[in-house]
Order: sequence, then C-alpha cells, then structure tokens
Amino acid sequence: MSALLNPPQREAIRYLDGPLLVLAGAGSGKTRVITQKIAYLIQECGFSPSNIAAITFTNKAAKEMQERVGQLLKDKPSGLTISTFHSLGVRILREEAKVLGYKPRFSIFDSTDCYGIISDLSGSADKATIRRLQTLISNWKNALVSPDVALKNVENETEKLAALAYASYSATLKAYQAVDFDDLISLPVELFDKHPEVLDKWQNRLRYLLVDEYQDTNACQYRLLKQLAGPRAAFTAVGDDDQAIYGWRGADIENLRGLPRDYPNLKLIKLEQNYRSTVRILKAANAVIAHNEKLFDKKLWSDLGHGDPITVTVCKDSEKEAELVVMKLQAHKFEHRTKFSDYAILYRGNFQARALEQFLRDQRVPYLLSGGQSFFDKAEIKDITSYLRLLANNDDDPAFIRAVTTPKRGVGGTTLEALGTYAGERHISLFAAAFEEGFAHRVQQRQLGPLLEFCEFINRIEYRAVKEPVETVMNDLLAAIGYEAWLNDEEDKRAALARWNNVQELVKWLARKGEEDGKNLIELTQMIALINLLDKQEGEERPDAVQLSTLHAAKGLEFKHVFLIGVEEGVLPHRESMEPAKIEEERRLMYVGITRAQRSLHISYSEKRKQGRELIPCEPSRFIAEMGKEDIRFSGGKSDAPPDKASGAARLAAMKAMLAGKSA
Repeated sequence: MSALLNPPQREAIRYLDGPLLVLAGAGSGKTRVITQKIAYLIQECGFSPSNIAAITFTNKAAKEMQERVGQLLKDKPSGLTISTFHSLGVRILREEAKVLGYKPRFSIFDSTDCYGIISDLSGSADKATIRRLQTLISNWKNALVSPDVALKNVENETEKLAALAYASYSATLKAYQAVDFDDLISLPVELFDKHPEVLDKWQNRLRYLLVDEYQDTNACQYRLLKQLAGPRAAFTAVGDDDQAIYGWRGADIENLRGLPRDYPNLKLIKLEQNYRSTVRILKAANAVIAHNEKLFDKKLWSDLGHGDPITVTVCKDSEKEAELVVMKLQAHKFEHRTKFSDYAILYRGNFQARALEQFLRDQRVPYLLSGGQSFFDKAEIKDITSYLRLLANNDDDPAFIRAVTTPKRGVGGTTLEALGTYAGERHISLFAAAFEEGFAHRVQQRQLGPLLEFCEFINRIEYRAVKEPVETVMNDLLAAIGYEAWLNDEEDKRAALARWNNVQELVKWLARKGEEDGKNLIELTQMIALINLLDKQEGEERPDAVQLSTLHAAKGLEFKHVFLIGVEEGVLPHRESMEPAKIEEERRLMYVGITRAQRSLHISYSEKRKQGRELIPCEPSRFIAEMGKEDIRFSGGKSDAPPDKASGAARLAAMKAMLAGKSA
C-alpha cells in the first residue's frame, strides 16, 4: 500500500467489516482509493479478481481505473470487472438473454433509432414533442415505473401521449429483438426480480462491489446495486453529495440519503483533503456550498498554499465578455509562459460558446469544444454507414432497420414487427429471417416483395464491395437508394445540400483510404466502426488547445486556470431552476465549476445579455455574493469605482497592444 496515502484514504482501503460509504470531496483522490482497494483485496485479502467489480459512469473513468490497477498489480488480473453500469448490464443480458426471451446477439438501439420508433408510434412530426416523449419514457424506465403505472399517474396531455407510446414502444423493441440504453439497467433488475436463481449466481460471482460517483445513480441503478450486493452487503460506495448535478437526467441524491437507512451498519469515511486546488479556491467553494442543506457535513482543505486571488469581472454585454475573456486568457498565457491546454472556459449552456468561438478564431487561439457532434454522429452519415454496417455484418439488426427505412422502400412497421417477432422466435437475425419460408407464410406477398428486394440488393452490393473500387460501389449504392433525391424531399434546399455534401465527403474519404491502405469497402467499414468508437472517447493526448465546456461536461476534469463565464441570475442559476430543490442543484453546479480550477479562477458576468433581438439587463448570480469578498478582486462595471470605464478600456487596449507586439 502506497506511503503517499493519508489516514482516511488508508482507512477506506482497509475497511472490510461491512458496507462503506466514502464521502470524497472534489480532488480528494477517490480514484486512488478505489484502485488501491482493488489491489488490497487481491494482494492482501486473497480475493479472486473475477469476484470483484468496480462500477463507474463513463468509459473514460473505467479506462483510467484499469490502467491504474494494471500499474499497481504489474500483471493485468484476469477476470476483474471494471466497467460502466451499462457495460455490466450488457454483460448480464448477453449471458442471460434466453431467460428474458432475447437472442444473445440482441441489438442495442441508440437515441436516433429510438426517436424514429417513438415518432411513428406517437404520430407526431414535431421534433420537440418527440424528444419530450423520449425523455419522459427514459425517466420512467430509470425510476422503474411500468407503462401501466405511468398511464395511471399522468398529469397532462403530453404525459398521457408519452405513457400510451411507452407500452407500444416496449413491445416494438422486444419484437425487433432490441433494447435501448435504459433497458441495459432496467432489464437486469427485472431479470433478478423474477429469477432468484439467476440473481444468486451473480451474487456469488461478484462478491465485492466498488461504486464510483455514487451520487449520480438513479433509482434503477441503486436497485441493481442492492440486488447484486444482497444480504452480504460487501461494497464500497464512493460519492459526494456536493457534486450531485445530474438530477435532470434521473440521478437521485436521495440514494445517498437512503444508504444509512437501508444499511444501518454503514460505515462513513470522509476524504476532505484536496490535492488539486489552492486555499483561496477551496475557501470560495466551501462558502458557496455551505448555503445548501447538507446530507453530510464536509469541508475541503488544502496545503497547496493560498494561491492567486479570484477575479470577478463585470462586462458590458455577452459579446464584450467573450472578447475580454479571450484577451485576458492570452495575456495570462503570455505573462505566465503557460500552454493553451492549461486553460478551460466553462459555462452553463452551449449557447454561450458561440461568441467565444468567434473571438478565439479571430485571435487564432486553438480550442476544443466539449460535446461537439462527431462527423460520424451526423444523421446522414449514420444513414449511409447503416448500409455499410449491413454489408459487413448481415446480423446487425439496428443497421438493417435503419437501412430498410431510410429512405423508405415500401417496407412498413407492420412488416418489420412481424419480421422481428419471427426472428425472435427463431433466434436469428432480421436479415436471415426475411429469407425463411416460415416467415413468408406470415405476411402477404405485397409485404414480402419489397423486403426481399431490399435484402437481395444488399447481397448484390456485398458481392461487389469486396471486388470493385470503393468509389464506384459507393456511388452506385447512393444512386440505387436515391438518397440525394430523398434529402431534397425531406429538407429545405440549403439543409439538403449541406447534408449531401457531408455524404460526398464520406465517399471521398472512403475512396482515398481505400487506395492508401489497399482495403475494400467491407474492410473500411470495420475501420469506420473503430474510428467512431474512438471518437466518442476523450482523446488520449489532449492537443495544446483551450478547452470549452459546459459545467456538466467538465465534472471529473481539472485545469490549471479556469474562466467561468455568464455567472448571472437566469443563466447560473438557470431561469427554469428557481425552486428551492433546483436552486440547490444549480449551486452544486457552481461548486463543481469552482473546484475544476487548480491555480487560478476568473469569473465574469454581463450587465446585459441578448435575448432574441433585445438586450436584457442582467443581475450578478447570487452565487458570487455567497463566495464572500475576502479573497476576490472585482473589476469593471458599476460594482467597482476604481478602475473606471476609461481605465478599463485603456487596460484592454494595452493588453491588445502587448499581444500584437508578441505576434509581430
């Protein structure tokens, strides 16, 4: 065990006498505790790696844990489970599929696939309505609310529409032999409830559980953990009630409150020493979060020195704020000889990034935008790659459904449901089922004809894909399905052209890669899948660029220097989060923003902000006052007499001149 551990960390690692909650403040070394405990269980306590599961929320966190455990144990332990909740859910479902009436190779639908089904079922073409229905169904699944119960408790027409769609949606997914993202947790819970012998098997397999970011669990995830822990209750939950910021997506802070109730012998250990931030930053964070009702009393401290004062800058409007932040960042970088990657600009909503991007581009400052859409996530690219996925693997059911319905080819929902039901009974793919005589007897000839025509078309293209040049096959595929014409029918002229240009870019890229690497279209398709997967994971090595990110997306990250912008009433806290419980979550969001900073923190807000075509007066966020004034330096606006506006303008001009001199 490392000598660098502090006493509470050491205690948390060694405690095995019952259930344990580790209350881990921001930057307090929680990942170190989890990974060291895994090593301790294996090396000192004789646990088999296959009997341990560490569960977290992101692939990035799971990967980091795996790497750290590998370093501690030298040899990678075989059988050790370090995964996300959803990966664990997939593993359980793959193994137990037949018990639930699924084939082991069931499909996992993404939100786009599910959007299409809900749109068809609801009969609505309004995108906002469909997304609202999608969110409601997701929230019900995560709260373990069945379609019947949801329908009984509806409070308005939208909820009624969602509840009616919910039952049909679940049946449709089952018929397609598919699950959605939420099912990956709710179906294992259902499985364990109905089949105690299966639960017993998994309880004996996973004999010690470690759960990261416990405050972010929803009702369904908590239930799964309770099931797996069983009466033995051998687990360590690590979390922080002050960083519970995902209530909007179903995370329930009550799960933290419920732990001592559900486990009366629960041991609580607090990690309060922060290894990330200076004293002034932590002082401000502690002062803000003290205004929330506390589940557990906790106060972060640091021995990293006082650090720089926190700056709060008042700006004339959001445009000026963006300009000033970029200028201040450049000046700070020039003065302190830092890298661009040492900086992050954080904000409450994505809309705040637009003006920033403009000024960053104008000043030629490299930046990374967190949460930006990947090229391979664009709808038109997913449409075309669904055909390619089907060429490479005829058993890819989500690809089959997307390809056969985009553009529509005369194969309707009734035909696909019948196909899904038959494929489920036979435990075969949709593609294979379409050719079976047994299925032909279940549908009419006018339904079967277009389906077989599509499947035979795929077979012909597949035969050509391994022999002919990539560009030739791709152009013939696009012409055969009439994709450009379909885009023009679906979208206005400008949007259709933009989407078609993206498709053409894909074709050119595939053709170029095919020539460079000597690969056919089938081989390239497998490479696309890999690129897409990698694209979704945060990069291994961050380029030297400023990170732009929402506060939600920044959780778990840290930066030497942080600019927190738009800290105004109506933005942070958000205007739709003014009731007490939601204000508390917004305050936790502010706390997360403050605690991302290691060495310096710069806060700004605008006196006016554009709404539509109007400039609306703004008030500084209540959270700024809650930070206290002792370690804060205010500048700009009416709040600060010296320096006045003229000296502020002079300072900005001097900054610009300095930067111009540097680039000359």
